[in-house]
Amino acid sequence: MQKVDRSILLVALLLFFSTSLGFAGVARNISPTEASQLMQNLGDELFLLDVRTAGEFREIRLAGARLIPIGQLLKRIQEVPKNRPILVYCAVGSRSSQVVGYLAKSGFPEVYNLYGGIYAWNKKGYPVLSGLP
Repeated sequence: MQKVDRSILLVALLLFFSTSLGFAGVARNISPTEASQLMQNLGDELFLLDVRTAGEFREIRLAGARLIPIGQLLKRIQEVPKNRPILVYCAVGSRSSQVVGYLAKSGFPEVYNLYGGIYAWNKKGYPVLSGLP
């Protein structure tokens, strides 16, 4: 098994088997339409977390999103604010769903998963960026 595959597997297992570090937060799946409304209502207060790879991020992303690939999340967890609502996304919603569950169990109070990921967002015609950040 390659090093990258092992690290992704390890992170997935840690996220799956993680225990609560405090009071569990609210974790919800939301549609692209709900996510768009949330972004309009909260503006810069909403923290956008992209958990895909750097290559995927360059290909297509939400404006203002912070890239922390799922394999780096545990090492970089201090970069995710606990005092702001968080919208997590990936390509189709599976990686981000794992991260949202982990963050909620870890005491992040308000965490949302973009159901269907950036592909569903883009399919609805919502704005995206591409190229180098």
